[in-house]
Amino acid sequence: MSQYVSRLGGRITGPARPPRLKFAGLRKPRRVAMLSVHTSPLHQPGTGDAGGMNVYIVELAKRLAAINIEVEIFTRATTGGLPPLVDLAPGVLVRHVDAGPYEGLAKEELPAQLCAFTHGVMQAWAGHRPGYYDLVHSHYWLSGHVGWLAAERWGAPLVHAMHTMAKVKNAALADGDTPEPAARVIGETQIVRASDRLIANTDEEADELVRHYEADSGKVAVVHPGVNLDRFRPADGRAAARARLGLPQDAFVPLFAGRIQPLKAPDILLRAAAVLLDQDPSLRKRMVVPVVGGPSGSGLAKPEGLQKLAARLGIADLVRFHPPVGQDQLADWFRAASVLVMPSYNESFGLVAIEAQAAGTPVVAAEVGGLPVAVREGSTGFLIPGHDPERYAVALRRFIDNPGLVDEMGGAAARRAGRFGWDTAASATADVYTAAVHEHRRRVRSHHG
Repeated sequence: MSQYVSRLGGRITGPARPPRLKFAGLRKPRRVAMLSVHTSPLHQPGTGDAGGMNVYIVELAKRLAAINIEVEIFTRATTGGLPPLVDLAPGVLVRHVDAGPYEGLAKEELPAQLCAFTHGVMQAWAGHRPGYYDLVHSHYWLSGHVGWLAAERWGAPLVHAMHTMAKVKNAALADGDTPEPAARVIGETQIVRASDRLIANTDEEADELVRHYEADSGKVAVVHPGVNLDRFRPADGRAAARARLGLPQDAFVPLFAGRIQPLKAPDILLRAAAVLLDQDPSLRKRMVVPVVGGPSGSGLAKPEGLQKLAARLGIADLVRFHPPVGQDQLADWFRAASVLVMPSYNESFGLVAIEAQAAGTPVVAAEVGGLPVAVREGSTGFLIPGHDPERYAVALRRFIDNPGLVDEMGGAAARRAGRFGWDTAASATADVYTAAVHEHRRRVRSHHG
């Protein structure tokens, strides 16, 4: 989407190809320093703090490189002996920065390592000629603080992507989840003020930036994330995927895929499955509930919590826990499922929902964050207000009672996801970069003039 969403007359909700900006004829930046402090683009999504943001950074960087914008991604080294530089793809370089102990450092402890991380970034920059990086693009608030300092030091513009926001998360906490600390709220407020441009995933996120953080609406650009349509596609269909994964061909398979933590609410799916069983005990012979992912964040406090819940609900025999898988196998899990269930309390976009739909699988999701953009209610899946397991059970029951609905909605889902290619997202992001660089230079000139 263009950053001038608010000036185009009316709201834009679909993932149409973004209009070219008035900056389109200007020179794009040649080289971007991308910052991802707390999660490495080389980590497998679904493990630790790795998730949709990892996928976002990797895919965006590759597509930017394909349109001749080199990307260097700075990330914290989390194991010893990592090479300082890794070529991720042509035109995409990952730099490992030593900052704090390699392992056992929770995300909440990382603010104390930002000085060390910034030092590593500055050391890398010191080896280059002035103006080597045209722009800094930081992801998540921890990176934003480093980006703010680096951009000022280098005389380059700062583009920041929040991905999630403390004030929004705290407004919709799961039971027993830990609120985000005040330090993060203050940090995010400072970054919003310091950024030349803010990239939001959806119109709603753009509104939240303005409402909660007093962002200048003229600095906020809405760019929908994309999906890797070569990887996530219907391919050889549900039956073949189930055969590969050892799932029964005729079963109803509601899938959860993601990090296991209260924010993502996998317990809602288990409770909904128990409701379905109470209503129809014969489902015990024809329902399998896969949970693909590992404990993360506040979920690490009770890593066995979900297994114990399944036992308490009397459905342990139906639930299959599977550790996180690589992207290709994840696509197979999506193909194999009857429906993906995403009961999250907060999602800035919900990339998993688009990936599942691209693989031809409908989605039942919470009506939060960016999920109403990803999922078209009644066409590619169902959006559920609130987190009552009974409501999820009602939606899932529709697929059980009408098996043809899985294929019907799955076809519509694949068609919808086809409009969310990464090429579109990269092109729109490049426009945001170009605008930021142009305006930054103009400001510098007027300041010196």
